[in-house]
Amino acid sequence: MISRLFNPKWQTSYLLIRLMVGAVFLTEGIQKFLFPEQLGIGRFMKIGIPAPTFTAPFVGIVEIFCGMAVLIGFLTRFASVPLLIDMAVAIFTTKIPLLMNEGFWKMAHESRTDYSMVLGLLFLILSSS
Repeated sequence: MISRLFNPKWQTSYLLIRLMVGAVFLTEGIQKFLFPEQLGIGRFMKIGIPAPTFTAPFVGIVEIFCGMAVLIGFLTRFASVPLLIDMAVAIFTTKIPLLMNEGFWKMAHESRTDYSMVLGLLFLILSSS
């Protein structure tokens, strides 16, 4: 494990995954406040999330703070867990209905970022020291 920390190849790949995952969540969280009708409260109302006036800003704050923590490498494993829960909710509330209503290929196209984030988060949780 110690040798892994000093292996430049491992450090680079870990940093790149952290930057990708952290940046996506940070920007998505900010957009929930910048575009509330499309990505925040309005979107949560449209897909049937309970108490959207509370849950949309709450999710936005979680995405901003946890995304920032992942981005800078602060408590990465801990910060990745709420984001993984966030992704699970997103998949179950938007991608599963899409699969049922519009088929596999539409769902596969629309969920590519979701699955990339899930795999990135799992990598960070399993790889963090």
